[in-house]
Amino acid sequence: MAPWEQELAALAEHRGRALVGYAYVLCGDQRYAEDLVQDALVKVFARLRRREGTGGGTGVHPLDDHGGTTEAYVRRAILTLYLDEYRRRRRWTGVKHLVATDDRARGPESGATARADVAAALARLAPRERACVVLRYFEDLTVPQIAEALGLAQGTVKRYLADATATLRGVLQVPHQTTTIGEAAR
Repeated sequence: MAPWEQELAALAEHRGRALVGYAYVLCGDQRYAEDLVQDALVKVFARLRRREGTGGGTGVHPLDDHGGTTEAYVRRAILTLYLDEYRRRRRWTGVKHLVATDDRARGPESGATARADVAAALARLAPRERACVVLRYFEDLTVPQIAEALGLAQGTVKRYLADATATLRGVLQVPHQTTTIGEAAR
């Protein structure tokens, strides 16, 4: 078994659920989250397979060039794939007929859990806002780390976080000073 195959098997076995959870927080759909993880793993490890097949091994792991662990690289690939798919869908929404949605907020008597409410609220955010919220409140990254991960300016990240927090606060009806969005998700 090639070293990259062993690394892939170990990553899928030990961190597969965490990767699917990360993808789920981004997209809000279990099947789509699983597809995102699978596509990201293929994207990352296909590069290793090609390199091994050409005999061009230099003794340096190709993912080491990116300064992180393989899991971090896969997480970045998941985020990139999610944002690319969103852009593709957004481009075609003008062509399709729009379907009316029910904008009424659910009351506490509906039986929806806080976790489901947060997932529904996250679905209302733009992809960049959602990515910033996920990285900040679910991955516990700082604003500079988020800016670096997404290739944005720190001010832009702060604006996305502020806009997303205001939107989520309105949708979740969270009081301003008592609870953060991350606490509402737990």
